[in-house]
Amino acid sequence: MNDLNCLKAAYFTLGCKLNFSETSTIGKMLQTRGILRAAKGEEPDICIVNTCSVTEMADKKGRRLVRSLAARYPKATLVVTGCYAQLKPEEVSSLPGVDMVLGSNEKLRMAEYLDRWLTDRQKVTQVTPSLSIREFRGSCERGDRTRYFLKVQDGCDYFCTYCTIPFARGRSRSGTTSELVDMARNVAAEGGKEIVITGVNIGEYGKDNGQDFFDLLRRLDEIEGIERYRISSIEPNLLTEEMINWIATEARAFMPHFHLPLQCGSDKVLKLMNRRYDTSLFRDRVDTIRECIPDAFIGVDIIAGARGETTEEWERSFRFAEELEVTRYHVFPYSERPGTKALLLGDVVSQEEKHRRVGELTRLSDRKMDAFIKRNIGKTRRVLWEQAVTDEVMHGLTDNYLRVEAPLDHDLINTVTPFLISSIHIPD
Repeated sequence: MNDLNCLKAAYFTLGCKLNFSETSTIGKMLQTRGILRAAKGEEPDICIVNTCSVTEMADKKGRRLVRSLAARYPKATLVVTGCYAQLKPEEVSSLPGVDMVLGSNEKLRMAEYLDRWLTDRQKVTQVTPSLSIREFRGSCERGDRTRYFLKVQDGCDYFCTYCTIPFARGRSRSGTTSELVDMARNVAAEGGKEIVITGVNIGEYGKDNGQDFFDLLRRLDEIEGIERYRISSIEPNLLTEEMINWIATEARAFMPHFHLPLQCGSDKVLKLMNRRYDTSLFRDRVDTIRECIPDAFIGVDIIAGARGETTEEWERSFRFAEELEVTRYHVFPYSERPGTKALLLGDVVSQEEKHRRVGELTRLSDRKMDAFIKRNIGKTRRVLWEQAVTDEVMHGLTDNYLRVEAPLDHDLINTVTPFLISSIHIPD
């Protein structure tokens, strides 16, 4: 244990907000064991990389980062965890400089493995088979951010044909409402103002332990001191009209901000993807949000060039995307993932055509975002001011997720104030 004292660790995170939350939790856990965060420009004793594997590009980014760190800090202990480590542990272990590979189930027990490493210096590869993972480890941290990220659920039981997440994260499992509410209360006690509710498939919260997602939202809303909650990405079939109406009319602190994965605007392709909704249900959810909360930010994930997306289905999907009253599309090119059922489907889209479709959707997203920004210019909305960007400027997010800029005022950091919007920065 004493060997851990005075060591410095550097943290590197790829991928989703859930990964950022877990990296922050690892950092806090290691800090209690005497391992401090390395300052900028300081040589770390330990490099911890929390990887993503949602696409082949994510794997490449992980490999590139690991190689870069091994070359830059050859004396540091290099630990790789996250989805890429879970799915391809042997490949990760073979990368230069890697001392420890920890899977999804081992990630939040990192201090134990570092204890052993410092004792015997034996290379470690420890990965629990994904479908054997049953344990849920909650987290609620902010790292060096202003907003906190509350992990309420992990894993997924959907097994969409193009996706490896159930193999990287395991089956769906949840925390209890009481323990998660306690975590949020601790955030309030620390002075935190905003919490983002995260997970892999958060609408499945409670499926494994008899808890209820809507009840969790209502319980969180009662906590004094927390001024804002945001729900991260939620499946459209799991975001009920009752929840939307509650956020619109009764909720005290839930923001007018939604993120829904569409993936494709063709019912035929959605069926091939094994999605749990059709375009009619998706349109209904978007229309309900717009009717109840006209100024809501609605972000939507969409994949370009999936298997089965013929020219006819692509045109149908694009027309549907055009018609939806959403704020912004997060566009992803379809990526072949080893071991997925999508590889058995036909109608492969060429890389050139896939790239073209990404461009079309990106330009559509830009037009929708521009229109949303114009509707908000000149309005006054409440902003949570974040850490300073420079010595002269600070940024903040409006309730409906628009990033604004103002002259730095240290007294306003981590406070919520009304702000007249004159210009917008694209949200992160």
